Order: sequence, then C-alpha cells, then structure tokens
Amino acid sequence: MGPAELVQAAAMARRFYLEGKSKIQIAEEFGVSRFKVARVLETALERDLVRIEIRVPAELDAERSDALRARYGLRHAVVVESPADGADESPDPENLGEVAADLLGELVTEGDVLGLAWGRSTIHMAAALDRLPPCTVVQLTGVYDAGTAERGSVEAVRRAAQVSGGEAHPIYAPMLLPDTATAAALRGQPGIARAFEYFDKVTVAAVSIGSWEPGISTVYDMLSEKERSHYSSLGAAAEMSAHLFDSEGRRVGRDLGERCITVETDRLRRIPEVVAIAGGRRKSGAIGAVLRSGLVTSLVTDTVAADFLLKDFAPAPKPALERADPDGS
Repeated sequence: MGPAELVQAAAMARRFYLEGKSKIQIAEEFGVSRFKVARVLETALERDLVRIEIRVPAELDAERSDALRARYGLRHAVVVESPADGADESPDPENLGEVAADLLGELVTEGDVLGLAWGRSTIHMAAALDRLPPCTVVQLTGVYDAGTAERGSVEAVRRAAQVSGGEAHPIYAPMLLPDTATAAALRGQPGIARAFEYFDKVTVAAVSIGSWEPGISTVYDMLSEKERSHYSSLGAAAEMSAHLFDSEGRRVGRDLGERCITVETDRLRRIPEVVAIAGGRRKSGAIGAVLRSGLVTSLVTDTVAADFLLKDFAPAPKPALERADPDGS
C-alpha cells in the first residue's frame, strides 16, 4: 500500500473501529462504494495496520467458558482460573463466589425473586455481593445445622436482601429431618410455608453441587454410615439441594428428598435461570452429573473442573436449556 492508501485505510479504520460508523457512512464520506470500504478494512487487518485484541480479566478463561457453554447447552458458563500450583483441594475456591456475585448482578433485574440454596459456594457468593437490583430473596433449603444459621444460608439470604433492599424470606429449619412425618410437619409451619409459597415465583436461583463423598457433600456428612452405603448402592454420584443424582444425571434416592426441607426438582426445573456454583478436581464428576440432569441453566466453575468436563467422553449430556426431567416423567 502506498502512502495515500495507508492514510485512507487508517482513516477508514478509525471511523469504523473507534467511532462506530457503518461501512455505508464511511463510503459516503470518502466517495467510494461500501464494497471498497470492506476491502480496505480487510486489507488493513491483513497488513497489520489494525490490530484487534480481545481482553477479559486475567482470572477469567473466555475460551473454556465458551466451549463449556456450547457443549452442555448452557445459557451462561463462566470459568475462573484455578490456583496456579494446582494443589488446591478445597471443595470450592472462594473466588468462584466472587465471580458468581458479579454474574448475579448481571442476571437479576428489578422485581425478580432470587432463590438461594444452602452451600459453601452460595455463602461465599452472598458475602461478596455488592450490587443487586431491588428484588425479593428466598431461601430454597433448610440449613446444615440450625445452630449455625447466623453464619450460613439464613445469613446469606439476609445479606442478599440487604444489598438489594428487598424482602428476605429465610427458613429457620434443618435441611435434613429424621423422617418424612417430621419434615412434613415443619413444612406446614407458617414461616416455612410462606417461604415455600415463593418457590414458584423464583426467577433466578443460585445452587451448590456436592460430590458424593465426605467433606464434599453436606448431605453425605449428615447421614449415617448405613444410609450413605444405601444411597451409594443406588449409584449416587452427586448432590444438589439435597437431591441425589447418578453419573448420568438421573435422580436417585427420592425418599431422601422427602425427609428434607428443600425446593423440589420440578420447581427447580421451572425456574428460568438456575446458576450452579462449583469447582475443583474433587467435584468435577459431580458437576457433570448435575449438568446432565437438565436442571441447571448456567455454571460458574474453575479451569480444573472445566478441563474434566470438556474431556468427558460420556454420552452427550442433555442440553440444560431443554430443562430435562431427571425423573424421566
């Protein structure tokens, strides 16, 4: 390109990339056809006159995020860099909660009903919230231990409601009860019943995922050894909101859910946006199982889990956007 062509190409590129003008507007200004403008812009790229650079924050992996979204039919997938040394064995890196908090700030709109399920990652997320439009916040599960409610899911609901300026509907009850009769009686108590009435109104939910092993699933830790063995024999591989799934995403051990204070799977499936927050090597298989259930529409995870999920050669998972029924009905 000669000097005149270079100057013209630079001017056209400036109009197009920096000033946001259309090719037709540029063509009119320079007295050429829009096809000429297109050729000049293409040449400017080829000759390195224009460089296009896509930047995202260093902690986000845009390539893995997009690949994960496409593979599992997710609405949103956000992959966060795992610790550099790869030695972090924690159930959920705390930075997942920070990124999830930012994602909720994008997804929640004024007037929405936000549902929060028990989980370490959702508690980290609530603590990191610094912006939310005015919305109602409802607790979707009981707590791991009613004695620790002030620093658990009840506090997460209060925190989210405080940030948004909306109403809070916490559940002051344990997640797991000794039998179905006790669970049914608790569900009928006025405060808990009021929270349950909001379940069908939830528009955005945040949930955690647990792998079926000690220290990685709250429900696993609450059960007796005999009960753990029973559900393991049914193929339990993952847990989400006290619902168990096998490696193919099918729900197993439905009787356990009847003993729990939690949102039902059919209600979860009707929530327009269900964001799962989970990462780490030990949860990778469980995340894949829950994604196959079709209950989750979006995921915040880390690069370690993402690599496992992208290399998983199991049968193609059910697209989350189809909201499959894990009970097969």
